[in-house]
Amino acid sequence: MATAFKPAWEEVSLEIGSTAPKAGVKMKDVSGKTVSLNDAKKANGLLVMFSSNTCPYVIRNQGRTKDVCQFALKNKIGVILVNSNEAQRDYSDSYDAMKAYAQKQQYAWYYVIDKNAELADAFAADRTPECFLFDKSMKLIYKGAIDDHPGNAADVKEAYLVNAIKANLAGKTVSPNATASIGCNIKRKLYD
Repeated sequence: MATAFKPAWEEVSLEIGSTAPKAGVKMKDVSGKTVSLNDAKKANGLLVMFSSNTCPYVIRNQGRTKDVCQFALKNKIGVILVNSNEAQRDYSDSYDAMKAYAQKQQYAWYYVIDKNAELADAFAADRTPECFLFDKSMKLIYKGAIDDHPGNAADVKEAYLVNAIKANLAGKTVSPNATASIGCNIKRKLYD
């Protein structure tokens, strides 16, 4: 019996305690600069969030995304939002659309193009929004959802990502350190 084909990103799993992969890869930010995860990192770590312009879950979480990104920056944790939707790069997730979206949302952090979903593949990321929090040593301490209710901010009972940031700042173990991301699939381009 033949085995089913599995894409590369499904073969990988970024485990808690892993060092940030592809941390030196330069990606084009909406500002026109090229930046890497290492460039975005601050004294207390780095928040990497896979995102897009059009996913209803990203849009529904936009207020929470802005709040948690501002909270991270205020606490010397760098922030980089990563758009890996290569299959939509010619229209809704184009560079110009990303610039317009970031400006409309008043992003004060990096929002970069992940060419050929290289970073998403290395992280085994498959959803938007999907979050990865690294400590000051660039070790993964949390991965997953922003909170326990991506559909409705009013029903949130546990703010996973904010709690992970607070635990990191206090030098405590993050718990839970992994949750399920709910959102849109990353639109990878299929290559021959």
